[in-house]
Formats: sequence, C-alpha cells, structure tokens
Amino acid sequence: MKALFIGGTGTISTAITKRLVEELGWEVWILNRGNRNDVLPEGVHTIKCDISDEADASAKLEGMEFDVVGEFIGFTLDQVERDYRLFKGKTKQYIYISSASAYNKPAANYVITEGTTLANPHWEYSRNKIACEEFLMKKYREEGFPVTIVRPSHTYDERNVPLGVHGKKGFYQVIKRMQEGKPVIIQGDGTSLWTVTFNKDFAIGYTGLMGNRHAIGEAFQITGDETLTWNQIYQTIADALGVELKAYHIASEYLSAVGDKYGFDFEGSLTGDKSVSVVFDNSKLKRVVPDMKTTVRFDQGVRIALDYVLSHPECQVEDPEFDEWCDKVISVLEDTKKNF
Repeated sequence: MKALFIGGTGTISTAITKRLVEELGWEVWILNRGNRNDVLPEGVHTIKCDISDEADASAKLEGMEFDVVGEFIGFTLDQVERDYRLFKGKTKQYIYISSASAYNKPAANYVITEGTTLANPHWEYSRNKIACEEFLMKKYREEGFPVTIVRPSHTYDERNVPLGVHGKKGFYQVIKRMQEGKPVIIQGDGTSLWTVTFNKDFAIGYTGLMGNRHAIGEAFQITGDETLTWNQIYQTIADALGVELKAYHIASEYLSAVGDKYGFDFEGSLTGDKSVSVVFDNSKLKRVVPDMKTTVRFDQGVRIALDYVLSHPECQVEDPEFDEWCDKVISVLEDTKKNF
C-alpha cells in the first residue's frame, strides 16, 4: 500500500507516518518544504515542494498514483479545491483532517457524534474547515471523489502540553509560571469537560481508516476515551511537575474581551472550542477500527511530554508578553475584589 501525506511532520502526522513505516509496512511519501523532515523515520520518500505552487506540485507528481492521500495542512477552501484538481483520479482515498471544533457552538448536546451539526460562529478557523468538508462531500456525492473526513479534537505529543489558556508562543510560559509558583489562568470555573488524545493513540484510529472501504464518503472523529475537567488537566500537569497548582479562574467572555487587543483570539479558542463541555461518542470509529482505544492516559502522556520538553531547551519557548498579560489581568481582578 502506498500513501502520500501533504505536510507529514506535524503533531498528528508524524505518529501516523512512524506507525505506517515501522509497524504496518506501507510505502510512504511526504510532500512538503523539507523544514522538519529530520523527524521522519528511515525509508520515507520525500518530495520537496510548496504545494501552494500548484504547477510545481503537479509536475512533481506526474505519473504517480496512491492508495491514500492524506491532507494535514489544508485549512481553507481554495487549498482543498487545489487538492481536488491535483489528485482526482490519482488516489483511491483522500483523507482530510478537519476539526472537532467545527461542531455546533454553543453545543446542543454535550455528547458529540459525527451527526452533530457543524456550526461555529465564534471561530473563523472552524468555519473554514466546515467549508472544506462541504466542498469535498459535494464532490463525493456528485462524482464519487473518494473522501474520508477526520475530525481530531485536542491531540498532543511529546513536544506539547495541552492547555486551555496560553499565549501566541505556545504552552511553555504556563509551565514556567507553575514552576515559579505563580497563578495560572483557567477558563471558567474549570469544571467543563474536555478530551485530550496522545498522538500515538490517534495514529491507531487514522491508520485503521486508511484503505478501508467502509470509510469512503464518511466522517469520523478520532479522540481518546478519557474525559477530564480542565481543573483535572491542570492539576495533573502540576502533579507531574511536583508543584502546587495555583489556579486562577476567569470567565471566557472576560478573557476574550481583555485578550483581543493583545492579539489573543480567546473567543475562537475558548468560546468557540475549549470552554464548551464535550464528550465524544466514538462508537462509529470503533465499529470500523476495532483496535482503537486509549493506550496512553493523560497522566502518562503529560509526563512523557514534560520529560521531553524540560530536557530539550529548543522546546522551552518563553513568552514574556503573555506572562506580563497574565500578571496584569490577575492584578486588575484582585484590585476589583478589594475595592468592590
């Protein structure tokens, strides 16, 4: 079996590539600009190309056909339209990575299935994913274009620690605040439900859909089975660090208002996603991929991630702007309480 991945070196796709090559014996090709190909396992074939240059991509793919094409970096409608032109008639299956954030916000029901309505007025990212899905399914219905839609939720790996509130440079500044004994902001009261999935578990679900005729023309959410509150997530991180959690709870609406002028899109990432309780019903995926299950609990996965991050300085990206913003917001709220 032969697969082509567009991107192929991200949090989700790296684990999938490793599983295919090291465990399942697939022939894997990666099409990207070559910036992070050092993370790929031996035996992967690479095509160095910026796929936004459609003419160059078309020339480099001339005469090639695949059992599966996986799109990991398609965020807007024009990008999947380009993929359709490039791969129509050249692949038996096109798997598009969408997002569970595309589900209806506010949620009509906290239990999410693939049949849950797609609608997110709070986040353009999610609306773009919906538009991509609609285009691809239209091509499936009208022409038989062999699409499979995959909707991840919050997937992480050894280089990432899942959080609700962080700055533009990622998670590390929050970890640093914990280590320094400073309060860390948690959206709402921290009791909303969330699901985080280690990328190796995600790869089991994804690879089980590859070349699977029952997946054509269908959408599947791929998440772990473990559901936690945000308070539990942050407490698990603090426990792994061996520090006291000093949680500071702030309403998502307030965070959106005071974060906007600093360029923090908390309306999208919180109101449109992480502040909404979600419990995923994965029974549809498990009927098609019986091997899918959680093998890495969050308390295990977060220790893997922290061990890696704290031993690799390149992962310790500080964000003084976000750190200052946190101190300012907390100080203002504390002063308000005193003066009320």
